[in-house]
Amino acid sequence: MPARLRLTDDTAPEEEFWTWRGHRVHLDRYPNPKAGAKVVLHRGVGTNGRQMSLILGAPLARRGFETVALDNLGYDLTQVRPGTTPSYDDWGDLVVDFLAHEQSRDDRPIVLSGLSAGGMLTYHVAAKAPRGTLRGIVGMTFLDQRDQQVRDETAHDRLTARAGVPFMGLLANDPAAMKVLMKDRTSAANWGSVRFLDRYMNYAPAVEPEDFDACPVLLTQPAEDRWTPPHPSVPVLSRITKVPVDTVMLDNAGHYPLEEPGLGQMQDAIADFVTKHTR
Repeated sequence: MPARLRLTDDTAPEEEFWTWRGHRVHLDRYPNPKAGAKVVLHRGVGTNGRQMSLILGAPLARRGFETVALDNLGYDLTQVRPGTTPSYDDWGDLVVDFLAHEQSRDDRPIVLSGLSAGGMLTYHVAAKAPRGTLRGIVGMTFLDQRDQQVRDETAHDRLTARAGVPFMGLLANDPAAMKVLMKDRTSAANWGSVRFLDRYMNYAPAVEPEDFDACPVLLTQPAEDRWTPPHPSVPVLSRITKVPVDTVMLDNAGHYPLEEPGLGQMQDAIADFVTKHTR
């Protein structure tokens, strides 16, 4: 990764494991008991929690927030219970239960932020979680894969989109970083099960966008995203009218937004959003 994003022994997060239904879920945490709010970070389908710590966890922690990067099932350093094949439904249930776990520790307000496909997961979680669980959600994309046009535009090719099994590639603008990510079996070089992809492509939220009123929404859209430009998120966000929806464009940033000035713009936008909605 670029030198400016690297972590040292002194700046790396504390690592934890949280047990959920027999799985050992890996967490990257920057604890701060004095922080007024927590930001829970969820990666996409082609990244991992430590990569979230690089671009958001550590920078937001330096701004005074407590941050936790969550490794969901099937990727990263989370240990899946033997004999199980997690689905996208499990992803959502895990995050809902993790938020309840965090609330049992203390009553500080929480904002959930998701990269790539994790953006729509934040919506699915907010729609399903008990009211008041979240003060806001942040997504880099909000893709409803039930929409055939969204499937066609975000799949590896039209055939796989129509077959319902997209290739969830990671398209970074930095070629050197991309080579590193594509060699990493905990992130972009991992494989997803057909069961997971089928549920991901056909998942129906607990509340449709027209009726969503759980919390404010922020889209942080990389301006140079070659996989998911702004318009595939419109079918979801245009229908959310009962809570505020804001969009911030990240200049020069690709799908994994490590390029400046977009990376700094994303960090600023999320910090401002959390502060505004957790006072």
